[in-house]
Amino acid sequence: MSILPLIFTSGWASGVNSYAVVLLLGVFGATGLSDDVPEALQRPDVLIAAGVLFLCEAVADKIPYVDSAWDSVHTVIRPVAGAVVAALLAGQSGSLPELAAGAVGGSTALVSHLVKAGTRMAVNTSPEPFSNIVVSIAEDLGVGALITLAIFYPVAAAVIAGVLLLAGLLLLLFLVSRIRRFLRRRAERREEKRLTQAVGQRPG
Repeated sequence: MSILPLIFTSGWASGVNSYAVVLLLGVFGATGLSDDVPEALQRPDVLIAAGVLFLCEAVADKIPYVDSAWDSVHTVIRPVAGAVVAALLAGQSGSLPELAAGAVGGSTALVSHLVKAGTRMAVNTSPEPFSNIVVSIAEDLGVGALITLAIFYPVAAAVIAGVLLLAGLLLLLFLVSRIRRFLRRRAERREEKRLTQAVGQRPG
């Protein structure tokens, strides 16, 4: 069960930025700073792919409405990534069944992703774009700091991840009205786009 705190923390972080998790764990393993990282995450092709995708997310995540579209696409990707990383970590340590580890990592990543996506919807109701950039940078730094902490102090990192997850859920309840406003605006934009296309397709 000693690997469980790292699995929980990596699950939380995967729900925020799964590519950063894979990249950081792979680097820690490849440099010999951690023996808990499986070989599969240390492969050069995996590190390169994770690095490229991380850069793509770093850009998309800071653009209003593009970030929410990116989150929608990753509703499946992030929980799956969290489950796979957790299963690999469990397989490396041998202290926890891989199926159970995958369930913990995947479910934690899903909840964390929903918190992130909901918070971004609320942020996108603000007229200025700077809040998106600030929130995105904070998320990236948080993931990097917590994964680094989890490598050396896994229990402390897991406690912080649990607190952040609970705080995020409470924040979502507080931001429900803003999230509804975002969804309403997005529906209106789609309707306007549909009407514009319909008018453009009318015979002259």
